[in-house]
Amino acid sequence: MTLPLRRFASGGRDLACADLAAVAGPALATLPFSLRVLLDNLLRGGAEQADIAALLALGRGETPERGIPFRPSRVLLQDFAGIPALVDLAALRDAVASRGGDATRVNPVVPADLVVDHSLVVDEAGHPGAMEANVAREYARNAERYAFLRWAEGALTNFRVAPPGAGILHQVAVEHLAGVAMERVGLVFPETLVGTDSHTTMVNGLGVLGWGVGGIEAEAALLGLPLVITLPEVVGVRLTGRLPAGATATDLVLTLGQALRRAGVVERFVEFTGPALDASLGVADRATLANMAPEYGATCAFFPVDRATCDYLALTGRDARLVEDHARAGSLWREAGAAEPCFARVVELDLGSIGPSLAGPRRPHERVALADVPATHRAVSESRAGPIPDGAVVIAAITSCTNTSNPDVMLRAGLLARNAVARGLAVPPWVKASLTPGSRVVARYLAESGLQRDLDALGFHLAGFGCATCSGNSGPLMPGVEAAIAEAGIAACAVLSGNRNFEGRIHPAARFAWLASPPLVVAYALAGTTAHDLTREPLGKGRDGAPVFLRDIWPVAEEVAALARRLLTPAGYTAAYADLFAADERWAALPGAGAARFAWDPASHYIRRPPFLDLPEFDPAADILGARPLLLLGDGVTTDHISPVNAIPPDSPAGRYLRALGVEELSAYGQRRANHEVMLRGAFAHPRLENALSDRRGGTTRHIPTGEVLEVPDAAARYAAEGTPLPRPGGYPPRPSRDPGIRSNRAADILLSTQCAAVSTHRLAIRVPVQTSLSRVVILATSPNPKRVNVSHRWPSWRPWQFGVVRAMSLNGTPQFVRFATLLPGKRMFRSPSSDAPPVPAGIGAAPSSSAARPGKIIAGKSVRKATRAPKTSRLSGLLRFERSRAS
Repeated sequence: MTLPLRRFASGGRDLACADLAAVAGPALATLPFSLRVLLDNLLRGGAEQADIAALLALGRGETPERGIPFRPSRVLLQDFAGIPALVDLAALRDAVASRGGDATRVNPVVPADLVVDHSLVVDEAGHPGAMEANVAREYARNAERYAFLRWAEGALTNFRVAPPGAGILHQVAVEHLAGVAMERVGLVFPETLVGTDSHTTMVNGLGVLGWGVGGIEAEAALLGLPLVITLPEVVGVRLTGRLPAGATATDLVLTLGQALRRAGVVERFVEFTGPALDASLGVADRATLANMAPEYGATCAFFPVDRATCDYLALTGRDARLVEDHARAGSLWREAGAAEPCFARVVELDLGSIGPSLAGPRRPHERVALADVPATHRAVSESRAGPIPDGAVVIAAITSCTNTSNPDVMLRAGLLARNAVARGLAVPPWVKASLTPGSRVVARYLAESGLQRDLDALGFHLAGFGCATCSGNSGPLMPGVEAAIAEAGIAACAVLSGNRNFEGRIHPAARFAWLASPPLVVAYALAGTTAHDLTREPLGKGRDGAPVFLRDIWPVAEEVAALARRLLTPAGYTAAYADLFAADERWAALPGAGAARFAWDPASHYIRRPPFLDLPEFDPAADILGARPLLLLGDGVTTDHISPVNAIPPDSPAGRYLRALGVEELSAYGQRRANHEVMLRGAFAHPRLENALSDRRGGTTRHIPTGEVLEVPDAAARYAAEGTPLPRPGGYPPRPSRDPGIRSNRAADILLSTQCAAVSTHRLAIRVPVQTSLSRVVILATSPNPKRVNVSHRWPSWRPWQFGVVRAMSLNGTPQFVRFATLLPGKRMFRSPSSDAPPVPAGIGAAPSSSAARPGKIIAGKSVRKATRAPKTSRLSGLLRFERSRAS
């Protein structure tokens, strides 16, 4: 349909935007703001009337199951997942050139930024030279990766790289990159975003609609393809009241995450509303809440554009006038006191009920009140005596954009350190303290206030700018601590201001990890153990011998606010980001810039040309006979289990592979993600992975029928040598920030039977050629009788190409017959103004209509739980609904 326009003026210019009211009419008043952004996106993409009607139906409380195209206006990459995506583009350039084409035509179609933020390792901490030492080692161990990025920023158009030391991509986006409103040739539209990191949702706090996707989806977006998403329900979160004294935005998000997990918001949009947005919740607090959307399962956590948004844009030196003028003209402005939109349901939360909290000891949604931390620790661990106390805090890290983007909690941490130093408190020798903020703005205002000196006195020296500890790059513990833990069996802990604390993620020797606000990180560093009740027991003794309690040194809110008003200025933000994309001496000295095609080094152990263009075509209709399962996994499986990011253990399959090649610096899985040989051996290598087929933790499985327990890649290689096919999962955890598990499995022909996160039944599925086409293969039902595989199925906007029945083998050896379908997207779902749709094979028919169905049975003998709505069709490796009809 023709895009209806509305004219408006801003800064003396005549501009235009999509006229949402002309399309939606009175229904627009009840439509959530996040769906208004989607409506604008649909209109500018030339969507069909049926897509628009379905979206508007959500505003009336209906829940239509329909897939719509989403075209993000920007793509945001981090180096762990971004480099493999760029490696694929480099390989595509080679493929185009080998066929006589112009390789320079392979470029991102939409603007893309990559921020190098995941490679910083806290090798050194607790002294003034820590940051310089860590940065030097970062460049040394990542020279090949960074040289590749230097080539990419010079060879690719529409692409920029922020070198190491800029900060964390999400904080950089909120403080600088995000414009909220974008303009092209006089047309202004709301900024939308996808990123290769789960916490891309942080930018929702600024009014930008976006979320994290897998690398394959990011590549599709880079190349101009729309991402197909299922129209989401929108859950409203009404916030009232004010945070009481002693509570922080971190305590709020941990409480909210627990509440929304219980409410069930997986695969849904969350949109915030209520009087607290006007009274007390600024953008810094909003960004903290939005950042942890993946931890409570939501696709996004959206705050509409309002006065607080524009105030923050002005504070950080950006164009607030255009954003306000566009939002008002485009029906995207949230006015204080206005009627709320129509949400599918509403969750209410009184900020006045929030108290000091932590999350742990293993999951980010396991909120525990501060006073209950010792009892929680005792419940999961036996008390042991040793050279360090039980529950010893061996890592205390102020890290992650989740909290370091919030000046309130950072200044509180600095003031608490100042008060502790003044009373003569010190950090015990077993605590490794570190500070790795998400932007240089933080370092500036901590230095100007003098608070960095007090943090330094407690060991919280600046160790660099990056994710660091939060992504598992915590580095070695203090000397002798790891040996003491192993000797006495101490249940050691990490306390960090991050967003993820899955078991084994932060450090292998830290059995438990707790998420906390920056001031509480400092407090636990002083206490040295999580076995102390900080609400009643002292942190230690002062220089006068008297006990010092947390309440004695907790900062006063008025002092924090006064410091923020003095230190946070537009000039400070502008200066910190003036050279964001500029090359410093280290970056400029790297080789690689200039050539149109990347010069692959066969000896490289970091950057390898991917093999997907060389793999034989896969026939999805071919029979799979005598298949065996490789993995059977339970609920709670995360991307950490499927594709670890932390250090590569020397005795792991990947470690042994590298050591056999003479590699001494093993680095981390995340840093070697562009080497498919490493990722092949790293998939499912998490030390805490529990496979029902094996009696050992870690990436092991049981070979059938010999019963021998092998590591996953060894078992897969044996099955391949025997000619035994292996089923692969039909699903993947929602909103994966990375997909090397799929990449490595595809490259090595490893197929898996698994139960992934957010899916509560075992299932069987056939591999998907995700690297070579946009098709997907899904299992619809299984049965021991091939004549009884009668399937009822639904999928929005996808068309069946082929159907078939294959025979697989269950765990007890009973033949199971499986009905599958290969699906292709309808033409209209992938049409864009700049390109024709990919060809669709002849003979594709309309999708069969759905009939009444009951849950069926699948290979492991578990019931399939019927979903209330189809999973998102945007997951190229995902599972659509599969059922068996009553007629069977």
